[in-house]
Amino acid sequence: QVQLVEFGGGLVQAGGSLRLSCAASGRTFTNYNMGWFRQAPGKEREFVATIMRRGGSIFYGASVKGRFTISRDNAKNTVYLQMNNLKPEDTAVYYCAADERSGVVPLREADFGSWGQGTRVTVSS
Repeated sequence: QVQLVEFGGGLVQAGGSLRLSCAASGRTFTNYNMGWFRQAPGKEREFVATIMRRGGSIFYGASVKGRFTISRDNAKNTVYLQMNNLKPEDTAVYYCAADERSGVVPLREADFGSWGQGTRVTVSS
């Protein structure tokens, strides 16, 4: 399995921005479709975004579309999540995930086989 480590969480005021990073190691990064999920206190894990192996196809959850941008740098084995115009409801632990399958677009939690430990994002009002 690929190992994933997230960075970049923290406390930000509403309307602000943060960029999360997820560094992958242990396997060939370009073999993986990458995703971001989040989990707020007392809620189920929610899909945020997916980016396919070569970065050509990207998908977003409805609650973040237009505000968040997922990208990847295959030379650095890193996937990013740029979060703009943050809202208090974006407060959650954000998780990076990897899916090694081909021919499928991973959008559900069950689609991803490898997960990072999470990084906490808190948006104050």
